[in-house]
Amino acid sequence: MKRVVFNQKGGVGKTSITCNLAAIDASKGRRTLVIDLDVQGNTTHYLVGEIDAEAFPAEAQGVSGLFKQTVGPRRMSRNPDAFVWETPYENLFLMPSSPVLSELERELEARYKIYKLRDALAKLDEEYDRIYIDTPPNFNFYSKSALIAADRLLIPFDCDSFARQSLYSLMENIEELQEDHNEDLVVEGIVINQFNPQARLPGELVAELEDEGYPVLATYIGSSVKMRESHHQHRPLVDLAPSHKLTGQFVELHTELDRS
Repeated sequence: MKRVVFNQKGGVGKTSITCNLAAIDASKGRRTLVIDLDVQGNTTHYLVGEIDAEAFPAEAQGVSGLFKQTVGPRRMSRNPDAFVWETPYENLFLMPSSPVLSELERELEARYKIYKLRDALAKLDEEYDRIYIDTPPNFNFYSKSALIAADRLLIPFDCDSFARQSLYSLMENIEELQEDHNEDLVVEGIVINQFNPQARLPGELVAELEDEGYPVLATYIGSSVKMRESHHQHRPLVDLAPSHKLTGQFVELHTELDRS
């Protein structure tokens, strides 16, 4: 299973959802890989903390290394698993991001390497039970590569009017990409994130989305300072606070997705 977490709007919780669902899979004994395609590297920082650039040269490791070997006069053919790092968590692996991704994007796009991630994941599919892909918050080369490579899509939604307008544009882009590049991509649903049940607007926005036929998932994720602690300590919630209410919501979301 290859799941991409994507929204064109930033700050909606892509990294939190990606890492915590992946960590739950790993805690259940599933060999799980997380791929960080966002040049900001928030997922990488969440799972492994600060990177020692001397020990792991950005140009030779992680996602940038995987893509870089596909361009240039002396192209390599290293197995995609060579660009995967271990994390401190059993069964949880990471293909980290790098600032080099920004420099590579124009060349990759010009050479039409949009299917290279799909090809790499086809080779990795037998090595991992679950693959999660975190994406940049825009419809660019890397997010398109992820959507072409994945078979399932989760869309985080943070309950404001700007997020709703972004969602309309996002769904149009997804439909076009499905038609042109990946007809097997299934939209698993919209994850309501940072939900405040005490406020009127979030409930109204969610109800309107449901009335319009959008696939809103039944499990909502609330907001909590525990998430900030989780980011700061580089520890997914299932490891940091397994009995916390927020952790329970992620476990419930994971169960809902497993049933689908």
